[in-house]
Amino acid sequence: MCAMTSSRKIIPVLMSGGSGSRLWPMSRELYPKQLLSLCSDKSMLQDTALRVTDDGRFAAPLVVCNQEHRFIIAEQLRQIGCTPAAIVLEPVGRNTAAACAVAALKVAETDPDALILILPADHMVLDTPAFLEAVDKAAAAAESGYLVTFGIQPTGPETGYGYIRRGTALARPGGAYRVAEFVEKPSRDVAQQYVDGGEHFWNSGMFLFPVAKLLSEMERYEPAVLEACRQALAVGASDLDFLRLDPAAFSSAPSTSIDYAVMERTDAAVVVPADLGWTDVGAWSALWDVGAKDGEGNVTVGDVVMHEAGNCYVRSEQHLTAVVGLDDVVVVVTDDAVLVADRNKVQNVKAVVERLKKEGRSEPVSHRKVHRPWGSYQSIHAGDRFQVKCLTVAPGRQLSLQKHYHRAEHWVVVSGTALVTRGEDQVMVYENQSIYIPMGTVHRLENPGKVPLNLIEVQSGSYLGEDDIVRLEDVYGRN
Repeated sequence: MCAMTSSRKIIPVLMSGGSGSRLWPMSRELYPKQLLSLCSDKSMLQDTALRVTDDGRFAAPLVVCNQEHRFIIAEQLRQIGCTPAAIVLEPVGRNTAAACAVAALKVAETDPDALILILPADHMVLDTPAFLEAVDKAAAAAESGYLVTFGIQPTGPETGYGYIRRGTALARPGGAYRVAEFVEKPSRDVAQQYVDGGEHFWNSGMFLFPVAKLLSEMERYEPAVLEACRQALAVGASDLDFLRLDPAAFSSAPSTSIDYAVMERTDAAVVVPADLGWTDVGAWSALWDVGAKDGEGNVTVGDVVMHEAGNCYVRSEQHLTAVVGLDDVVVVVTDDAVLVADRNKVQNVKAVVERLKKEGRSEPVSHRKVHRPWGSYQSIHAGDRFQVKCLTVAPGRQLSLQKHYHRAEHWVVVSGTALVTRGEDQVMVYENQSIYIPMGTVHRLENPGKVPLNLIEVQSGSYLGEDDIVRLEDVYGRN
């Protein structure tokens, strides 16, 4: 890796607010694509964080995310040894202009001369050395007062991306060009002209900004966004390791992208061309594009059998999946849904997700395995007045002290050791033992051990919804 060239701190800002609906059924609202291991053995968030650590260029990252994902994000960063400077929670989505404004305002509190590197947490970059080289060029331009975007060298006439047309080269520093034009997603013929002409680049959605310059330009072009974010931070509150933005103030911010808000209007926009092996993983076809293919052009993940099939992407999370006599299809199998799509029409998966939402189905929102700050649970079976779940409680974690008005619970320990509070009593429950929690009884489940606690929970009663939980105490601040 090359040496650090910027004299200012570069603070990575990991943007993790998207839902990734085009990657359904793997990506769900409560567990979106940036939290999934789609491109490596780590999640896309973890890969993004690791890209900006351990080489001296970067300070601790700032994370801006959906409040519903806060515990999963904190745990994933802990797993890779990354301690963020802050995890800022958005109460509602307000697009990238507000997220960038919040990050700049937060950083300016302690270092108004810093540079912030805006990185969507759901992008893939295969060439890290090239990425770091591009960051060095961008940092040099940002130190000179420019707002820098990264333009990706196009490898084909992609119609799903916006484009940036470069203008004249900056005399100093080298490697950057003035932005001549931002272009919306073009037709295929126009995109081919862009590729052939050599002056257009894919708009990556990655930026490097000097904090003071970004704030001054937002004050000039989008003062309503900036003021709403300023108030959201001022009235916000710390909650464990998180910073909660004030819901009323943040909700008042106009929803717009940083491209529309600033980059397309400022005269300080420059682009640094880069060839990074980059993709935004916006659809299943992107994973086919970058995946390791067999002799017939198939990319397979999991327990998959292919016969007389070609140029397919097939992924199975659990079940044996066989594809026979098909070409150019995407097949994705999870424990509760199956997607079969034309590989050239996978952008339309979003329409299916919207339809499922309108029908009130749970599949767009969550997987059967639901993550909680204490571990996870998975529904196994449900019937009239009963439900069976498998619970996993991480070592040293505990559920809230709670009670239920409409159900009783029976817990059977499969592995590990449980410490159960039941009314006034505390009971140790070991493997192959069970305990009954009557309806209305105050109770808590804890894992005092060093290994995960796995148990079967049988619920019985007139109502079994997750909202029949009255939390009396909760170490995660959810009561």
